[in-house]
Amino acid sequence: MKIGFVVNDLTTEISEYSTTMLAFAASDRGHEAWFISIADFAYDPDENIHAHARCAVDAQYADSAEYLNAVQGEQAISRYININHLDALLLRNNPADDALTRPWARQAGINFGRFAAKSDVLVLNDPEGLSNASNKLYLQQFPRSVRPRCLISRDRSQIEAFAKSEGDTIVIKPLFGSGGRNVFLLRPDDGPNIHQMIETVARDGYVIAQEYLPEAAKGDTRLFLLNGQPLQSNGKIAAIRRIRADTDSDMRSNITAGARSAQAIVDEKMLAVVDAVAPRLKHDGMFLVGLDIVGSKLMEINVFSPGGLSSAEHFEQVNFSQTIIQDIERKLNMKHNSQFMMRNRELAVL
Repeated sequence: MKIGFVVNDLTTEISEYSTTMLAFAASDRGHEAWFISIADFAYDPDENIHAHARCAVDAQYADSAEYLNAVQGEQAISRYININHLDALLLRNNPADDALTRPWARQAGINFGRFAAKSDVLVLNDPEGLSNASNKLYLQQFPRSVRPRCLISRDRSQIEAFAKSEGDTIVIKPLFGSGGRNVFLLRPDDGPNIHQMIETVARDGYVIAQEYLPEAAKGDTRLFLLNGQPLQSNGKIAAIRRIRADTDSDMRSNITAGARSAQAIVDEKMLAVVDAVAPRLKHDGMFLVGLDIVGSKLMEINVFSPGGLSSAEHFEQVNFSQTIIQDIERKLNMKHNSQFMMRNRELAVL
């Protein structure tokens, strides 16, 4: 099996990233795992999609660090590959990371992924579904019962009025963004700083003003879904508890923002959230997703490159990455043995 892994930039990948773990698992199972940076696609005159890609020389490595070193090093196989010759293409680049510095890159994976899907390559997650989920407005398409109350606007007076209706305590963050950048907790004693906080977030576009959930002070739970259901292996569920930095003003639970991870306990409230969102995720062809849950509410849906898989494997002592690759193998076997033509969106979540 030949699998392509699309990333923002191969040179910035690290061994703990979920994408590296997946590529390592694929290589370990004897598959060709090709890394493609988002800037390395080309639509050639022959009307095929090609890409400059890199693959490790051997299939067996001690761990993901050794494997990634082989992919990034001088001994790696570097080739101009025809994307149509891949069996599967995983769109793992995060458009939010390129929003400010490389805006041209934000839709590149989705657009080239569309061509790949039309050429009968299994593209995960489905590019049409990813296009629909390209900003945090996607969350508003899920049942109201699992969403915090929110306002999305650039009007400061509207945001301040919403804050007043919420007891002067809300969370604000950019509509486009990731990693906890420009996420603020507005409280009654912030006074004149409120204006500055709103303006800071509004510089990046629309502002999400969100109901504050007191339980968020303890962090959140990142729960991984595969085919619309909790990712499981050997009876263990892939999830991590993200505990925010111990400060009064910083309520971000992102690991990149200083939060730490811990073993998670997946309870009935979280599983009820999964049941509520699964139909829409499956409709949109969302193969692998990360849900950020606080109590019984869904704070964010990560559909591009949800991180934390290596931490979940560490806490649960289970190789979830191999489970994911095995599921891709299963899908491709179904595709090859089926008498019927399945749409990419359908096969992505079967």
